[in-house]
Amino acid sequence: MTAGQYNTQQFVQSQSGSINHQSMGENHVQTKRLPQAIIIGVKKGGTRALLEFLRAHPNVRATGPEPHFFDKYYERGLEWYRNLMPTSDPNQITIEKTPSYFITKEVPRRVFEMSSDMKLIVVVRDPVIRAISDYAQVTSRLKKFKSFEEMAFIDNNTQIIDTSWAVIRIGLYAKHLQRWLQVFPLEQFHFVSGENLIRNPGDEMLSVQSFLGLDPILTHKNFITNNTRGFPCVRKKTSGKGHCLEGNKGRPHPYVHPRVIERLREFYRPSNQKFYKLVGRSFDWP
Repeated sequence: MTAGQYNTQQFVQSQSGSINHQSMGENHVQTKRLPQAIIIGVKKGGTRALLEFLRAHPNVRATGPEPHFFDKYYERGLEWYRNLMPTSDPNQITIEKTPSYFITKEVPRRVFEMSSDMKLIVVVRDPVIRAISDYAQVTSRLKKFKSFEEMAFIDNNTQIIDTSWAVIRIGLYAKHLQRWLQVFPLEQFHFVSGENLIRNPGDEMLSVQSFLGLDPILTHKNFITNNTRGFPCVRKKTSGKGHCLEGNKGRPHPYVHPRVIERLREFYRPSNQKFYKLVGRSFDWP
């Protein structure tokens, strides 16, 4: 049976058939549940940091790898999707993260068909810096590649931006959000500043916890700065060692000529202004 053959009522009824076990010492039945919230984007905006910070909350259970159910594996069905989720008890909320959901046309309707009450989190970042960060990640796996400038412009002489390049297209936040708003009301979205998530993680996390209906357990006291990489580390207790993002976080960005950056800022500015109006908030990107 594919995901499209389920309706919400049928699947809620099927929850009783999921794998259960008694949690040790608490007498709470744990089961695999569909997510009540999804971090839907954006790539290189700070989604991994947000998910790792949320994991420190005792009432949050989150997936490990990105499921990509609604954009790549939808035909496998909701039962397959649910089995990817961690076990949780009734006092916990299940969250998954797949940044490509935000830009994929079919996803909003598919999520709505599963749950019209879904809480949706979008982490956004200055689209120019986001694009450069995305390019740095993509090219880090390649031996030969074109420069950022060669990829960004259709024609170097006219400096026409190549919107067919995904690295550029992702940053058109207003366009992608409008598609989601055709399905979900604005009040079911929460927008996180990727820049502020790094500068002031405690403030952003208090806002996220409020949106999710969680007790405000994670505050500025739960974060310490990793001076080597420049990313905050989160700790479950306000004393002790923090959990820091490992791997390629803090990857150096390539040099991009100021002329190219300014052209990109001109390109994104109308979209940014439209995005600010849609969400009722300015992110003050240049």
